[in-house]
Amino acid sequence: MFIGFGTTLNIFTILLGAALGVSVGNRFKESTRALMMDVLGAVTLISAAASVFAMWDNSFVEAVPKGGALLVVLAALLIGGGVGSFVDIESKLERSGVYLKNKLDKDGKSPFVEGFVTASLIFVIGPLAILGSISDGMGTGVEQLTLKSILDFFAAMAFAAALGWGVAASALPVGIYQFFWTGIGLLVGQVLSDYQISAMTAVGGVLLFGIALKLLKIKEIAIGNLLPSLALAPFFAWLASYL
Repeated sequence: MFIGFGTTLNIFTILLGAALGVSVGNRFKESTRALMMDVLGAVTLISAAASVFAMWDNSFVEAVPKGGALLVVLAALLIGGGVGSFVDIESKLERSGVYLKNKLDKDGKSPFVEGFVTASLIFVIGPLAILGSISDGMGTGVEQLTLKSILDFFAAMAFAAALGWGVAASALPVGIYQFFWTGIGLLVGQVLSDYQISAMTAVGGVLLFGIALKLLKIKEIAIGNLLPSLALAPFFAWLASYL
């Protein structure tokens, strides 16, 4: 398995899902789609638990004072969430999507453009795209992008059934965006120590829990506002290692 495999798989599943969607049309019942989303939400919970377990990784526990691992993760989430809320990342992401759609398809009459823009925003604007791509680049696994690929497969099928081949074209911006974050992950993986990567992975697991709660329609959490926590986690882990 090579660096960038997760995004390559994601591109393939979007294309395959779009092709099936155009071919099959709206034959899936709403209840079937809801069941699929519930299953994916449950699987996301498992993935989140696996990531959070990095908080007890030996390199992390030994690098910080006793009980410090939990405090590092908590501090990163609280301060990162505060920064994200102040900047209002979640709303900015949503507004950028609306702006892009209005620019490219002012009248809303082009199904190809609508399919391309709508699918691109859904597949690109999301914490899982960043979390999974960074993890792929750091070499810590492609489980998150594999999960995203499954989610995007069913979403692409559903959108393409209604909006046509424009959904398949969204694979291009997805590839560019995620390969960029994979490159960031590759660079980070070469710079950070193992315990800092564990801190970042544990924080990412908490974000995955938030995504799972959204998929299961339990709680709407502004995950976008928590993204700065990923950058703060290695820094706080480094500070804690000197205490």
